[in-house]
Amino acid sequence: MPVNYLASGFKHPTNFGLEMASIQDKGTWSGRFAEPVAELVKRYTASVDFDHKLALFDIQGSHAHAQMLAECSIIAMQDLADIQRGLAQIEQEVISGEFAWSLDLEDVHLNIEKRLTTLVGDAGKRLHTGRSRNDQVATDIRLYLRSAVDDLSKLIKSLQTSILDLAEQHTRTIMPGFTHLQVAQPISFAHHLMAYYEMLKRDAERLIDCRKRVNRLPLGAAALAGTSYPIKRERVAELLGFEAVCENSLDAVSDRDFAIEFTACAALIMTHLSRFSEELILWMSPMVGFIDIADRFCTGSSIMPQKKNPDVPELVRGKTGRVNGHLVALLTLMKGQPLAYNKDNQEDKEPLFDTVDTLTQTLRIYADMIAGITVKPEAMRRAALQGYATATDLADYLVKKGLPFRDAHEAVALAVRFAEQRGCDLSDISLVELQNFSALIEDDIYQVLSLEGSLASRNHIGGTAPNQVQAAIARARTRLATS
Repeated sequence: MPVNYLASGFKHPTNFGLEMASIQDKGTWSGRFAEPVAELVKRYTASVDFDHKLALFDIQGSHAHAQMLAECSIIAMQDLADIQRGLAQIEQEVISGEFAWSLDLEDVHLNIEKRLTTLVGDAGKRLHTGRSRNDQVATDIRLYLRSAVDDLSKLIKSLQTSILDLAEQHTRTIMPGFTHLQVAQPISFAHHLMAYYEMLKRDAERLIDCRKRVNRLPLGAAALAGTSYPIKRERVAELLGFEAVCENSLDAVSDRDFAIEFTACAALIMTHLSRFSEELILWMSPMVGFIDIADRFCTGSSIMPQKKNPDVPELVRGKTGRVNGHLVALLTLMKGQPLAYNKDNQEDKEPLFDTVDTLTQTLRIYADMIAGITVKPEAMRRAALQGYATATDLADYLVKKGLPFRDAHEAVALAVRFAEQRGCDLSDISLVELQNFSALIEDDIYQVLSLEGSLASRNHIGGTAPNQVQAAIARARTRLATS
């Protein structure tokens, strides 16, 4: 089984010792050039300060590549044993933070290759047979992203569970539903929460679908045209758990559409959480007072001692712009590149890595935050009574009595204006007064005008009736249990 390094708890080292460690020779390709690379250029073109995140995935890919080379008799079995031994030691050095990264070696691949050669000699130099850094880095990124997708899918599931747990407690807690931020119709708080569950369900589906395109092997495409060695790409794909190989060598090394697709998925997830955050912020305001967010997700003010600020949802809202920006950056990065690989693609990693890190942190904290919400049902009910939320129910009542909808709409509009002038709710108007607006109104109208009656009448799949919301929660739990 492929190793999920992101899920293993591995923490990338933060102190790389880039200034202290350097190679003693003239460089990996010094034979082609008459002068060394300028220090400024070296620093400008180096990527090891961020692509070190790929180290364990690079080692994973090298293990599979070396095994395939040996099975195809391209390298000797003794070389394979030496390479495996050296890579195992390097892996431990990386995990422990003892690996000495060198800026002079430019990127993660050359750093590992140099260390391997130091450890096992000529066998280390043979590892790069039949591959290029172009297909190597494309493979590493796909391994990294596949692992990230698997981790993120679990985090979405955890957040969905938190939403279901909270919703299950509030299928009969009535709040106003809004359009244009104006009171529209009564709904249950659970029904409102379940809308975000549904968004996350689609987000999870998108990630799973994206994973199919991530999980294709570029290795074997070499620099751009394939290799003259008798390799078996399908064997490497099998060893690394890829579902298929990239079938065109130019495409394999040069495109990053899989990373763009992932970032688009991430931007949608963050957009959904940003919308949720906006509502949490509004609901927590003393002017609304629907909920309270646990203290551990809030901060105070440096000058106003009474303040309790919803920092976490505010930051989620802000970080959404950051992830959206990464999507635009990656699209812009690719839009003008001719085939095949170009150095531009070095710039794909930082936006991708930050997108993964930001989304991971956001999902993890959000699940805990939702679990810690305190709901204030009385405030929600008061708000639902303020905006004539059952007016549509009165119109539907008249339609069911035989009145054309447009006539019913007009009659109820007049009744609402009357209630506004009286400063009362529709349910406070007497039967005689209501009958002034339509003779079809009878004494059963008050059950229709109640908040509970309004909820119960939406008794169909997708509706806000408590039994329908309970059924939706049950279906959701079944899906999560089997996914």
